[in-house]
Amino acid sequence: MAGLSVRYGNREVLRGLNLQLGRSEIFGLLGPNGAGKTTLIRTICGRVRACSGQVSVAGETGKKSMRHIGLVPQELALYPYLTVRENLEAFGRLSGLSATETSQAITWASQATDITQRLDERVDILSGGWKRRVNIAAAILHHPDLLILDEPTVGVDVEARNVLHDVLVHLSRAGMGILLTTHDLDQAEALCTTVGFLRDGKITPQGTPRGLIADAFGKHREVILELRHLATPDQSAILHKAGFSPLKGGYSWIMLTGASSHSLERLSIALNKAGIETREIRFREPGLDSLFVSLTRDAEVAP
Repeated sequence: MAGLSVRYGNREVLRGLNLQLGRSEIFGLLGPNGAGKTTLIRTICGRVRACSGQVSVAGETGKKSMRHIGLVPQELALYPYLTVRENLEAFGRLSGLSATETSQAITWASQATDITQRLDERVDILSGGWKRRVNIAAAILHHPDLLILDEPTVGVDVEARNVLHDVLVHLSRAGMGILLTTHDLDQAEALCTTVGFLRDGKITPQGTPRGLIADAFGKHREVILELRHLATPDQSAILHKAGFSPLKGGYSWIMLTGASSHSLERLSIALNKAGIETREIRFREPGLDSLFVSLTRDAEVAP
């Protein structure tokens, strides 16, 4: 994608966006709600027309590029009262495969997503994780060069999420490029070879997860406070003055610091003197969630 711009009326959603995704790369597209992630996916898939710029997949543009794309939408796109096999047969034929090609593709795709044992079961009785795997199988029947997944782990448990990770890693190692949007930043950090933050219509910054984290925070670490009780207004003022920011719920507070773990004891004593009871004080290395919060905060305070 080069110089991609999309407008909705007077609002420019994508502004000269550039993105290159190679074979075997798993790219995590991150960003807050409303940033334009869905618009970008729809533009790549030809459902939204760009004002300028070009989408090229496997060296082809326009309608010809569509044959190289597989899409797994956030809302499951399956026929619930058909079996898994019947679903895959339908999607195979819809993608232009012959009956023989569809049969061969079902064998390959069901093995790649590890759903062979469920082929003769109706989709409506499957769990959310199994349905996701079936949806991925349907999307790869035509051996796409680019697989796009929109929030693939929404509504699935941790075990199912881990299985989906394994499926995507297997597909990437087979040479498929993968683009996924997710709000699960732990997932992105563990799974993606590259991530990018969609902000102000452009993907910036982008790079390896650990590389971006190192660039943003260096050797600094985070101090996490877990409070026994919600902080009073006076206690909140003390925590803010010390450099802490509240996390969701108000029982957890966080601060970026270059201090060593030896300073935790002094911090604990100071908090106790202020009447702030803590359940836990711990250090941790910043992650993509920390970078996301930092970028979002910077955007909010920008003029």
